[in-house]
Amino acid sequence: MATIGTLLYTFLKGKKIGADAFGNVYYEARSELTSYGVKKRWVIYKGLAEASKVPPEWHGWLHYTTDELPNQTNRVKYSWLKPHLPNLTGTRLAYLPAGEISTGKKRAKTTADYQAWNPTQN
Repeated sequence: MATIGTLLYTFLKGKKIGADAFGNVYYEARSELTSYGVKKRWVIYKGLAEASKVPPEWHGWLHYTTDELPNQTNRVKYSWLKPHLPNLTGTRLAYLPAGEISTGKKRAKTTADYQAWNPTQN
């Protein structure tokens, strides 16, 4: 959740630019310029403020990589592209490989001809 100061600043100086599929809302300053001579851009996150929740197309806009808004561009949708997911590390949806202690599953045996070194054998 955004702080009261951020919400107040957004109300007074921000202009809503758009929103993404996660419910995050993107803003740009109405007139105030940064020290680099560009309008300030920011995001108000829906729920927990987690930077990995920003999809790549909005990330590019936020960081001045592009001035094209994601909802205004006709981007090519490749079949191999997966939908954006935020970083799930530390959540119950995080990837845990077989053999990780908390899963209770056994790791698959190695198929190579590896033999561990034994110091008692010559």
